[in-house]
Formats: sequence, structure tokens, C-alpha cells
Amino acid sequence: MPVLNRIADFHDEMTAWRQDFHRHPELAFEEVRTSGIVAEKLRQFGVDEVVTGIARTGVVGVIRGSAPGGAIGLRADMDALPIHEQSGVPHASTEAGKMHACGHDGHTTMLLGAAKYLAETRNFAGTVHVIFQPAEESGGGGEVMVKEGLFERFPMDRVFGIHNWPSVPEGEFVWRVGPVMAAVADIDITITGRGAHGAMPHQGNDPVVIAAQLVTALQSVVARNIEPVEAGVITIGSIQGGHAFNVIPESVRLHGTARWFKPEVGDMLEKKVTELASGIATAFGAAASVKFTRMYPATVNEAEATGLAVRAANAVVGENRVSEMPKPTMGGEDFAFMLNEKSGAYLMLGGGRGTDDPQVHHPRYDFNDAILPVGASFFATLAEQLLPRG
Repeated sequence: MPVLNRIADFHDEMTAWRQDFHRHPELAFEEVRTSGIVAEKLRQFGVDEVVTGIARTGVVGVIRGSAPGGAIGLRADMDALPIHEQSGVPHASTEAGKMHACGHDGHTTMLLGAAKYLAETRNFAGTVHVIFQPAEESGGGGEVMVKEGLFERFPMDRVFGIHNWPSVPEGEFVWRVGPVMAAVADIDITITGRGAHGAMPHQGNDPVVIAAQLVTALQSVVARNIEPVEAGVITIGSIQGGHAFNVIPESVRLHGTARWFKPEVGDMLEKKVTELASGIATAFGAAASVKFTRMYPATVNEAEATGLAVRAANAVVGENRVSEMPKPTMGGEDFAFMLNEKSGAYLMLGGGRGTDDPQVHHPRYDFNDAILPVGASFFATLAEQLLPRG
């Protein structure tokens, strides 16, 4: 695989970094150990400036080239997920209930590898900002970094990121112009009825029955309100209510998510979820409290920046291993907040080893260390191509 030779030289070193991050996962805005190691390594590499404390645990490194020029940003996320790991690998999580189930340990390592190379070679004109972001999984660390002046403090023309994707073969890139990942909302509904003995339901107003009616009704929102060629999702992932088999509870909580690409679809989903919850609860003589909290906008790749990213990917792995995504994913990504402010692109880097690979957010998932030099070479090549000397 034609990665940069110098980066290939420290593949083993990057693997050790990645597996250390994996053993010690930290959740959103708790990435104290991780960001501390990142900052320490950037200083060891000779990065010109290392700024910490952005969005609490975020880190930005500033690497200046061998001549004046423009500026770009390269971004990786650092946080883990609240999942109990079941991978069985020697470097499995040592923190109960926490694991790197989305590969952010690998993203951080790939960007560190690129930073090491760029600080050593300086084969570019201008400035590269390496952005290590906290709290992608929850908390919107990307939005917090933007609000805290990321692009004012570190001016740049474009910003780029990559995500490992185990459903794509190892070492292949996939790309897409326009929406690549969906907008995300948190749905939180509480149905309040009247509790009673389970053997005497006529003395109460059962919120469990009302919640069941609502879950079924919500499935009609996308099916009967969105034009079939558009995309939208409503999923209720958690229902909580009651503690005993023979007691009708006072209330039931439904917790879920909505996803979409077009803003008008998001508006419609919010309207219909609110109307259905309130209407069904009222029809049964109960009450509904609805919170539809928009978390991340859609992640949208700008055409010119995507072309530049594809050119770098072609240089690293060859044109026959770089292809267009046939459709976007309904997963969400808070890199969207950065792309809303700056031109840029977000590509997927395949890490698949076979058809039975656990996918991201699975308790048996583990990042494929074979692609570490590929991702690092992509970042470094992107910097050298976009900021050429002479």
C-alpha cells in the first residue's frame, strides 16, 4: 500500500499509541488523559504551538511550513462510548462500561502520525492546524470548539476529517459530495397518566398502554409524511416505566432519536412527533411532555474541497481504491458544525477485514491498526498538496 515511507517507518509506534488509547477510554469532555498525551506528543514532535483547554479538553497544534502560505485544518475526535467492551483483544478497555467502540482512538492516532511527519519534514508552505476534538459522541464538542473561537484563533481556508468505516474494505476510501451524514435530534417524551393496582386498571389511566399506542403511531410519521425519495428516521430506543409487574405506573418515558438531511424534513419530524404525542395522550385523558432537541446538523461536503480530498486519497491508495458512496449514512457527526463554518470534506476510510466484522458502536468492535499509516498519509498528503512549496 503506497503510504508515505516515513510514516510507514513508525507504524509500530502508532499502533502502540492507538492500543494505549484503547485501553484507557474516556467519555465526552472527560478526555483528560487522552488530551494530555496528545499535547505531550505534539510538543515532542516539535509542533510550533500547542494550545490546550479549547472546549475543555480539546487540543490544537499549529505546524508552520518552510515558507509562507495558506492554512488548512485537519481534525480528529478523541472520546469513547459508554459501552462495556466484549472484544477479547489484549488491549481491551480497562475502564468498566467505557470503550472506544467507534474508532476515535484510531482517528486520534492517525492525526498524531500526520503531525509527527509534518513537523519533521515541513514540506509545505503555510500552516497546518491539527485539531483534536472532544465529545463527538455526545455533547457536541465540535460545536463548542467553534463557539469558543476555533476559526478566529486559528484562521484556515478549509478543514478536513476522516472516519474509519468497517463495512468498506481495508485501505479503501469512499467519498460523497453533499450530505454524507444525517442531522440528529434527541426525542424525549414523558406520558403522565394515573397509577393504579394492576388488577384494577379502571381506577387509573395507564400510561403504558398510551406509550404503546404512541410508539406504533410514530412509525407512520416517515412512512406517510415524507416524500418517498427523501430520507428520515424516527427510532424509540428506550421505554422506561414502572417497577412492579402488578402496578400501573404514574408515568412512562420514551427516549429516541430522529435523523434527516433536509432542514424542512427535520421541521416536519419535530412537528409530527409533538402533535402525535400530545394528541394521543389527550385522547386517552393523559398528558404528554415532549422535548425534541436538535443535536447535530447534517454533515455536508462542499464539492471543490471534496475533489481536493479525493485527489489526496488517490495519491495514497490509487484511484482504483477510491470510490463514490452510493448513498449517505443516517449516522450523525458533529464535524458538521465545522463544515457549516468552513469549506471542507469528510471521507470514510475502510477498515473492514471481512464480512463478519463488528461495526462501529458494537461491543466487539476494534479499530484496524493496519490502516493507521493510510490515514496518516492521507492527512499529510492533503497538507502537502493544498499547501505546495514554490
